[in-house]
Amino acid sequence: MIRVCPPWPGRSRLYASTIAVILALACGSWPRPAAADPKPKRLTVATWNLEWFYDEFRGDNRSDLARQQSAPSRNDWEWKRNAVAAVIAEIRPDILAVQEVENRKVLRYLCQRLDQEHGIKYRIAFIEGRDVFTEQDVAILYRSGLVTYCRHEQSWEMFRSKQYYNVSKHIAAHFEWGQGPEKEHLALMNVHLRSRVEGAAIRRRQARLVHAWVSRWLESGHHVIVTGDFNSEQTAEDASAHRTIGILTGRETASPDDDLIDLHRYLDKNRRNTHLLANKQFDRILVSPSLMPPSKNDRRKRSHYAFRSIRVYPQLVIRGRKDGEEHWKRYFKLPENQRDISDHYPVVAVFEQTSTP
Repeated sequence: MIRVCPPWPGRSRLYASTIAVILALACGSWPRPAAADPKPKRLTVATWNLEWFYDEFRGDNRSDLARQQSAPSRNDWEWKRNAVAAVIAEIRPDILAVQEVENRKVLRYLCQRLDQEHGIKYRIAFIEGRDVFTEQDVAILYRSGLVTYCRHEQSWEMFRSKQYYNVSKHIAAHFEWGQGPEKEHLALMNVHLRSRVEGAAIRRRQARLVHAWVSRWLESGHHVIVTGDFNSEQTAEDASAHRTIGILTGRETASPDDDLIDLHRYLDKNRRNTHLLANKQFDRILVSPSLMPPSKNDRRKRSHYAFRSIRVYPQLVIRGRKDGEEHWKRYFKLPENQRDISDHYPVVAVFEQTSTP
C-alpha cells in the first residue's frame, strides 16, 4: 500500500498514526503491515530531463509558454512519446526520475507504450508542482518497492531566515525491498532547480533547502539519493562548497555526517556532459556514503546495495548530427530521423547487492 504522506518524526508521524487508528476503527480491523517487494539483485537508478514532454492538447494549459511548447500535432506527440519510451526500454531502470513533464496523463500514455510495445511495466509517482510559468513538473517512474511519496515545504523559520527558496518542482519517495534484517530502505528526492546563470542565487537557496530536507534522511541511516536537473554550472571538477552542487553534497556545513557523494566524479572527464550545450553537467546523481562499496573497516554485517557504475547516454538521444540552436528554434520542423529526443541525456547509476563478512 502506497502512502502519500511525509515520513518525518514528530507531528507528521503522530498525524499519520492517528489517521491509521481512525481508519482501522472504521473498518473494524487493525491493518496488517504489507510485505515489502522482493529485493532486486541489481538496482538501476536513472534521471532524465525529457524536455517539454507535453502532448498536443492545449486545453489543460493556462500559460502561454506551456501552450507554445506543446506538441504541434497528435503525430508529433506520438513520435515524442514513442521515442522516449524506446530510450527507457533500452536503459530499463528500476527507478527513473524525470523532469519537464506536463502532467500525470502524459506519463500514463508513456507507461502504456512501455507496456504494450516493450513489455516493461512502470508505475507513476506524481504530485502536481507549483511552477505556473512553465507548468513543468517532475515525477518518478518505478517498477517496485515504493511505499511513500510526497512534497515538502519550508518552515516559517526557514522562510524568515531568507537562506532558503521554495522548490516548485520536486518529489520525495521512499522505497523498501526485502524482509527482516535484510530489508533495504531508500529515500530519493527528484528535483528540477531554477535555470539559467541569472538564477544562480535562487538555485543556491533551493539547494540549501533540499539539503536540509535530506539531512533528516541521512540521520536515519537509510540510503539516500538526490537526483534530477540541478541546472548548475558547477562541474564535477569544481570543489566549491558554496555553489549549488557543493551545497547539495553538504560541503557548506561543518559536519561530514550530512555529506552526499556526487557520482559524476566516477565518470571519465570527457563523458560528463549531460546537455547539448558544451560542458553542461546539469543532471547528476548524488548518493549517501551508505551506497558506496564497503571498505575493510566497514561495520555493516549484511547484504546491501553498493555503487557499481554510472554512465551518460548521449547516443540514445542524439539523432544524426548535433543540431545546436536548430534544436530549440525548429524542433518539430526537423525530420524525425534528425530530431534529437531531448536536449538532456539520461544519466544511469547501477547498484548491486554486496555482502560484508
